[in-house]
Amino acid sequence: MNIENAPAMSEQIQISAKNLGALALLSFCMRCFWLRMKCHDKLPFQIFPGIFSSIDGYSKKVTARHFDRHGRVPGWFDGFGELGTPVKVPGWSKFQFIDKETNIRLTGVPDEILRHPEKGLSILDYKTARFTDTQDILAPMYHTQLNAYGMIAQRIGLGSTSCLGLLYYEPVTDLDSTDSDSLINKVDRFLMEFSPKLKSVKLEPEILPPLLRRVREICDLSECPAGRPGCRDCSMLEKLVRGGGKIFSFPSSSLEVHA
Repeated sequence: MNIENAPAMSEQIQISAKNLGALALLSFCMRCFWLRMKCHDKLPFQIFPGIFSSIDGYSKKVTARHFDRHGRVPGWFDGFGELGTPVKVPGWSKFQFIDKETNIRLTGVPDEILRHPEKGLSILDYKTARFTDTQDILAPMYHTQLNAYGMIAQRIGLGSTSCLGLLYYEPVTDLDSTDSDSLINKVDRFLMEFSPKLKSVKLEPEILPPLLRRVREICDLSECPAGRPGCRDCSMLEKLVRGGGKIFSFPSSSLEVHA
């Protein structure tokens, strides 16, 4: 093909592994996703409590400290089988790659990577949450997220992945059978225990290319697409904008502003 007549490469898109996973949810809404991507994932009125990042960071330190002292990860990891040795997880600026077909930069940082000399990499992610039906509904998103981590790890040269998994650290809040005095460490501190719950995730890297192509298709739309019928976020948005001095109408294929 003559270079002058070749189609221009679409503008590069950046998406996190978790946001890519949103496309796999039954509740996925094309309009909400289009708006989110147009806002570069900086939606208004959103606050993510920093305490969850602190707990994730603490969980990593507990695992690292245990390995340093005992030469192995804590016993609750055994549910995943023999995992090997923890390796330093690259920061977000290095743990990413550009998919050449779609010109999409896929990013994200897993919580734990371990390397086995024969089996390869095990990639795990921590969730400070109870494993409930709500978490089960989110399973397709986490499935995509972890498979994306596996693909990124291979593309940047860390090696091939053989195991993916989730570690739910459930807070233990039932004090019926616990001596409360044992939880009070000092005059100004008290302790909370966490109970690990493991969930293996199927390794299926083949699910990612179609999702990346779908992201490209949606983001290349020049007008806002129709939303999913019954989408709660779409309903809340319409109530919000219709309550002011201007009315934003959302037809099936565009977003218009009327005075």
